[in-house]
Amino acid sequence: MAKEEKFQAGVNTHENVIFSCYGGVSNTGITSALASLEAVKELGLEKAAVMCLGGLPTHVKSVLGKTQAAEKIVTVDGCPFECARKIVEQAGFSPISIMLTRDIGMKKKGLSEDIGKEIKGVMEYISDDEVKRAKELIIKTILEE
Repeated sequence: MAKEEKFQAGVNTHENVIFSCYGGVSNTGITSALASLEAVKELGLEKAAVMCLGGLPTHVKSVLGKTQAAEKIVTVDGCPFECARKIVEQAGFSPISIMLTRDIGMKKKGLSEDIGKEIKGVMEYISDDEVKRAKELIIKTILEE
């Protein structure tokens, strides 16, 4: 049985937290995830971290505590389903919402569209330019006053 992680408010927290869609069956979900990780890589873990979205509805104490301590809570969703934003709001938080289809003009493509055809590798559905634009938007959102 796993030992429960101890969490002390204000200790080892990040200034800002990001909750990202990780929808692995579409280009928009994968782009959301990659861009969020790239933003954290550029900003550093003191400034921002990608939090565990599943930790909110399951009441993981450290996820809730770090989210409560954050200056900004940013959700990055790939599409209009806005799963990340809805989960964060249901947990009682008011995030700043980024949606890639709306905010950078991405077109959603389901990876399942190629089932029964010649299936490409996952990264062939991803645009480096869209990951870069999404990352820049995340960073701008976090750094804005």
